[in-house]
Amino acid sequence: MTKKEIVKTICDRANNQKPPLLKGNLTQLATKEIVQWTFEAIIETLVKEGRIELRNFGVFEVKARKPRKARNPRTGDRVDVEAKNVVTFQPGKEMEDKVRQEAKPAEPKKKSRRGKAAKAAPSANGTPPDTEASVPVEVATAAAATTPELVTSDAPAAT
Repeated sequence: MTKKEIVKTICDRANNQKPPLLKGNLTQLATKEIVQWTFEAIIETLVKEGRIELRNFGVFEVKARKPRKARNPRTGDRVDVEAKNVVTFQPGKEMEDKVRQEAKPAEPKKKSRRGKAAKAAPSANGTPPDTEASVPVEVATAAAATTPELVTSDAPAAT
C-alpha cells in the first residue's frame, strides 16, 4: 500500500461515516496534508527525543549502531562501516496479535526483467549462463564504468 492509497482510504472512511464526521466532505488533498503532517510529526519527535510511543500501535526508537568492519560481497575486500543512527520499530501488542491472526503474507518482490536478461544471456566467451563467467560484456563494462572500485576481475584484460 502506498501513501496515496492510505489517503484515499482515510478520505473515503471520513466521508462515508454515519453520523457524518464533518459538515462537508473531506477532500483527498486535505487528507494528504493531514497524513503528511502526521509523518512529519513522527520524524520531528524522533529527531528531538529519539523515541515515540503510539499506544496499541508500537514504538519507534532511534538507536546508535557502532562502527564495524564488513566485506564487499563482490570483491571480498574489507570495508569500514561508520557509526550511524537507525530507526527501529517494535510493534504494539494489539497490532502484533491482529497481524498474527488475520494478515496475509506479502508477496515477494518480482525481479526486474533486466536481471533475468543478464542471467539468461550467454557471456562474451560463449559459456553457458550457469557458470561463473555468465555476465555479458556490456553489463560488466557498464558496471565497471559506474563503480570501478567495486568491480575486479582475475581474467586478463581483453584487447
